[in-house]
Amino acid sequence: MPDNTLRIRWRTTLLAARATGPSPDPDPAPDPAPYGENLLTRWAEPQRRYHTTAHLTAVLNHIDVLEQYADDPDLVRLAAWFHDAVYLPDRSENEERSARLAERALLEAGLTGEATAEVARLVRLTVTHAPEAGDANGAVLCDADLAILAAAPQAYAAYAASVREEYAFVPDEAFRSGRTAVLRQLLALPRLFHTPYGEREWETPGRENLEAELALLTA
Repeated sequence: MPDNTLRIRWRTTLLAARATGPSPDPDPAPDPAPYGENLLTRWAEPQRRYHTTAHLTAVLNHIDVLEQYADDPDLVRLAAWFHDAVYLPDRSENEERSARLAERALLEAGLTGEATAEVARLVRLTVTHAPEAGDANGAVLCDADLAILAAAPQAYAAYAASVREEYAFVPDEAFRSGRTAVLRQLLALPRLFHTPYGEREWETPGRENLEAELALLTA
């Protein structure tokens, strides 16, 4: 998807999120464009192979499918924009740093403190992808982010290959061990997806893809 389309989506989402509550500042809210440009620059960094603007676009598209299940779909969309905004494959604090970026940027960009806090909470939730029962916003974001697990086998294989490219600095045996642990952890979850749509449409193919990749890694 062209960046111009993403720019329009960013502006539309931020303006809609601003409209849900009073501005924390009586002065006119800033132009959304510079914040969107900063995020697009981050999502285009050279170390990314899977966590690119293509992934961002896919997550936003999945949120469009799932938005009926969210309490605040525009806040979920903002969380999607920020959830991998900080991404260094050799670091473990990416989600926390992304959440802090959201806290700084969105308050400055005109969101209320309450809305900003919800976006940051959702970003942090992508560490575990395990929303609590009744967390409608969390369920939508987590399902949208993990929807790639239920892709057609060829698309799933491309995703897995892109993840390996992002971790090219990790030796094969160490990567195989770490990836196997991740796959087993996912398969051990009582459910991968938490919205009715995700559970109905994505749970079975998601598990089949995970099991197929695990079989390849452990053969």
